[in-house]
Amino acid sequence: MALCGGPAPAVALPCEVIVHIFSFLSPWDRLRASSVCTKWRECLFYPSLWPELRLRLRGCSGERCRLEFLMKKCGSFVRELRVEFESSESPLLGLGPGGDGGGGGNGGGGGGGDPGSEPLKTYMDEVLCVLRSVRSNRNLQRLSVFGDVYLQEQDDKQSHEIQQLIEEILGNSKHLKWLSLGFMLEILTPTTLAALPQSSANCIEHLSLLDINKTPVIEAIELERFLSLRSLALDFCDFTAEVTRVLANSNHVPLHRLSLVVHHLSTSNTHLLDNVPQDADWKMLTRHCANLHVYIMAFNVRNDILLRILKPSIPLERIHFDSSTNDISGAVVDLLASQYAKSLTHLLLIKDVEQGFPDLGSNRNEDPLVLLAWKCKKLCHLSIHGYTAWAHNLIAIARLRGRRLRVLEVTEESINFDQGVMPELDGDPVDTLIEEVSLGLGKQWHPVMNNEPLFVFSETTLYFHKEMQRFSEGI
Repeated sequence: MALCGGPAPAVALPCEVIVHIFSFLSPWDRLRASSVCTKWRECLFYPSLWPELRLRLRGCSGERCRLEFLMKKCGSFVRELRVEFESSESPLLGLGPGGDGGGGGNGGGGGGGDPGSEPLKTYMDEVLCVLRSVRSNRNLQRLSVFGDVYLQEQDDKQSHEIQQLIEEILGNSKHLKWLSLGFMLEILTPTTLAALPQSSANCIEHLSLLDINKTPVIEAIELERFLSLRSLALDFCDFTAEVTRVLANSNHVPLHRLSLVVHHLSTSNTHLLDNVPQDADWKMLTRHCANLHVYIMAFNVRNDILLRILKPSIPLERIHFDSSTNDISGAVVDLLASQYAKSLTHLLLIKDVEQGFPDLGSNRNEDPLVLLAWKCKKLCHLSIHGYTAWAHNLIAIARLRGRRLRVLEVTEESINFDQGVMPELDGDPVDTLIEEVSLGLGKQWHPVMNNEPLFVFSETTLYFHKEMQRFSEGI
């Protein structure tokens, strides 16, 4: 194209053409291209170029200006917003009410001299910045907010504003199909979902309400409004027998994905399980929801409680055990192998321990994990950390599952060698293990080394959140 006999400058291109060109570029390349001229910079934030935003915020004051600029430009029209707030470095922030971090080294003194007050303020400001920018967005179709933190000394005024903003966003969202609010304490309240108008509640296809606090975040009667739900994620104690009856009603679209979090259940609070579904309730639910798949995450749960809640009729596909206090017993693994042989695909056994790894097969002729690999024909993912994984058992598992076991994650420190079963061979035993497991799996394999960062071990809650999202998207 030429203007007045010469080549056309970039600024002469129509905005529609520039936006179309930008649509083929990655976000980073768009940013670089926007530096060409003022007109190109103005085209950078056309709504069609930013249907989705994924943000991971760390409470860093240096990012505040860029965050405000981005949200000012995109907050009013973005259709999909995923936000992860992660501030584990702050001395005032910690994992859950019992987590580390309560207040740094200065004791309980008030005033502006507390060195931890600034990170906390920055964190809260970022939360508010994002939520304020989308409060009037009527095009929002997907909202996912995750915060793996407990605000131990949060400003009550700011916390109240966050709750109000969430309710305002829900009240203004006319096309919302995906709502996920997880692990940010004090964001969810009993009135949160009441802010959704009935027309919006009818459109919701995925609902995730995960909040580790004392009160239920949703009652069965509230779920009656969500007739189009295909995917649901709740605290296990919120998933009552009455909830199963609501979801099994013929007025509801059949549920396809169900994610449940079981956490910190002990002798003192087992009464919370009084209303959980019994086997008859699960049978009723699966009759209506024939394609239901269930994902369970268990934090620090005793074996007797697990044996109590794992009902035979649960269509269990994935289960993730994570603990710093309780060992999973071989009896629990045996139960999984016998009850869910036709459905189980993922098993993760994680224990935060530095020494004295428990042995699931102690005083037994057959290892429970080998039996599980033999019985569960669909098993494709096995992760082990903090439990003794005998080398000869890993070889047996690899041979039993073969290429169908797509993921076998075992930390190096979890592996042990029994010379009585694996007599000394020429060469290093670790090399022999790697060779035999690789041969069984039909691909190159190696244990997870101590210096290798592995998401499932280092950021357990965030790992579950992301896996739950993928699990729910797989409808």
